[in-house]
Amino acid sequence: MNSPAAELAEVVKRYGAKTALNGVRLRIERGKVTALLGPNGAGKTTAISLLLGLATPDSGRVELFGRPPQELTARRRIGVMLQTAALPETLRVGELVELTSSYYARPRGLGEVARMVGIEELLLRPYGALSGGQQRRVQFALAVCGNPELLFLDEPTTGLDIEAREALWNVVRALVAEGSAVLLTTHYLEEAEALAQRVAVLMNGRIVSEGTVDEIRAVGVRRHIRCVSSLAVAQVREWAGVDAVSGRDKRLDIEVRTAEPVVRQLLAADPSLSELEVTRAGLAEAFMQITKGPMQEEAA
Repeated sequence: MNSPAAELAEVVKRYGAKTALNGVRLRIERGKVTALLGPNGAGKTTAISLLLGLATPDSGRVELFGRPPQELTARRRIGVMLQTAALPETLRVGELVELTSSYYARPRGLGEVARMVGIEELLLRPYGALSGGQQRRVQFALAVCGNPELLFLDEPTTGLDIEAREALWNVVRALVAEGSAVLLTTHYLEEAEALAQRVAVLMNGRIVSEGTVDEIRAVGVRRHIRCVSSLAVAQVREWAGVDAVSGRDKRLDIEVRTAEPVVRQLLAADPSLSELEVTRAGLAEAFMQITKGPMQEEAA
């Protein structure tokens, strides 16, 4: 159980003159959500294709439960939800779930899957008659119905409303609590921040940063001080330690690297100051800082 559910080790993958992955190392740990982040064209789709056995590396090692990912015994232990899915539109939802479940050794029952994902009312409806959001919920059901030990989720909440997204998040958390591994790719950084225990940032075919959410977030060293104050934006902008200030209707948003000295100065300069709040950088800000350098190098 100490071995990873899946692993890329010094993997290189080229498509003609284009190097999609260049020496990538990535471990997908059991009982954790690993978020693989990166802009379009970073190599995320290639990494997933290799782990699913849909492509082979030019060099390096790819393993799924310690085996080549093309082996059926390994593939029967995974569930997959990709960005797009071509499913038989005339089959009813219940028939699709039962058909997919039949490929697995120990699948979840139809009723259990329907309750988990919230598709009880859709079981008798043809897949092609569903809305886009309903189809995404069914695709998620197909990914989890086999009781997978490793779940691949590629942009899973695209097209889902807030309620459906929260429901999917809750199922993912429950699966992880049971010991499943999850590889998540998403452009919604708040989704990665809410779900992931590990984050890897892929840029130009290389992992440029990796760690826990807190470790990645620490890259964004800035803090935001927000408050209601009568102080002028131009006045605060001149203070030492202030990187940027914006304001509207007496609400100030001050960007700093060290918050305490600026907070003390605010309180001394404006005794009527209210609604004071200090927040650290989120994952989105850290992601922008991490990727800004590699993107500029690529453009050069």
